[in-house]
Amino acid sequence: MPCFQRRTRSVEDAAKRYLHGLFQCDRRNMEQMAEQVAGSHYQRLHHMLSESNWSRAEVRRQLITDANAQFGHGAALVFDESAFAKKGEKSVGVARQWNGRLGKTENSQVGVFAALVRDRACALVDGELFVPKHWFDDPQRCQEAGMPESLEFRTKGQIALELLLRLRREGLHYSHVVFDAGYGHLPWLLNNLDDEGETFLAEIHADQGIYLENPQPPLAERTEPRGRAPKMLRAQADVQTVTAWAQAQPESAWRRLSVRAGEKGDVVAEYLSCRVFVWDGKAPQARRWHLLVRREIGGKKLKFCFANAKPQASLCRLASMQADRHFVERAFEDAKSTCGMAGYQARGWQAWHHHMALVMIALMFLAKERLAHRDITASMLSCHDLIDILRHKLPSKVKTDDDMADMITERHRRRLEAMQSAYQKQAKTLRASK
Repeated sequence: MPCFQRRTRSVEDAAKRYLHGLFQCDRRNMEQMAEQVAGSHYQRLHHMLSESNWSRAEVRRQLITDANAQFGHGAALVFDESAFAKKGEKSVGVARQWNGRLGKTENSQVGVFAALVRDRACALVDGELFVPKHWFDDPQRCQEAGMPESLEFRTKGQIALELLLRLRREGLHYSHVVFDAGYGHLPWLLNNLDDEGETFLAEIHADQGIYLENPQPPLAERTEPRGRAPKMLRAQADVQTVTAWAQAQPESAWRRLSVRAGEKGDVVAEYLSCRVFVWDGKAPQARRWHLLVRREIGGKKLKFCFANAKPQASLCRLASMQADRHFVERAFEDAKSTCGMAGYQARGWQAWHHHMALVMIALMFLAKERLAHRDITASMLSCHDLIDILRHKLPSKVKTDDDMADMITERHRRRLEAMQSAYQKQAKTLRASK
């Protein structure tokens, strides 16, 4: 792999075997990789993932090169987070956090990821682990988890902005940026993107306030000759929530659009749009953006978005931008079900990011193959189809009865070593407590 050319041959080889394992194994942990992937060794895999200092930046640059070649300039850059349920307290960044896959707050790690979407294909191009603030109150815990000494607490919004600026600086091609409401409710983030000249569409919360007229917030006039001069800005127009505005619109205002093809037919929804003013109560001027509202056919649940696309942007264009977010959810599903994204054995900071970098390489390969064959297969080629092909083609350690016997013998040896180590630790603890 080009991104490992500066590393030793053993590290490059272990990375290739790890990638093969992400495709070949049912459970993508290093024990199964060592058992099934031809030429693999557990200790080499572990060293490559946890101890070798190969650069994720080189992997990212290769991903950017591949993404530009396959996705081109018209892709959407979508930011979202994904959670990974974990037991215990040793894994870096682990805490009780919202886990969308489980639908509840659970002991988890959470990563913030950037994905490129085009033509129903999606590939992850960068990501960072979110570390909760209370972790930084325990320097020893951070050190044991291998976190860089220079690392400081960052919110998920700050991580997303850093990823975006880094990807743009390193030459990633994309046409617009998409966020869900977890990021769209942050005024400072949207204002920063607007100031940076980025075209974005961000989902927002149902209680978001809007103005139909420019609030033109000047400083309040002085009413008394004495005392401090007023510093509070006051809007000169009435504010209302996006929900109240949408509910006040007549049925005739809704437009029905097909935004993408689905497995069970076209995905159709109803939309409203309006140019509105947005003001956070602090900025010297309000901003004028598009408000997009989406409603399922026959449903009552509404989704709301802000977009700073050009004033003449059509409703179809805005609806298409909003539909791009669907595919990052599919990418997470594919990454977890076919590329072992959630099946890692890594507690430390470096190992977590190394694993995710290799998962991104695997997912990029699958995206490239789907894009390359979309005309032949009419977009029916799935990640699962490709994994079945790879499992059939990639060499395996287990070919004969003797290979199976050797695999089980080695498995038993590792289990025995683990048991003996556990007993020794237990005995040492009991002696220390006497």
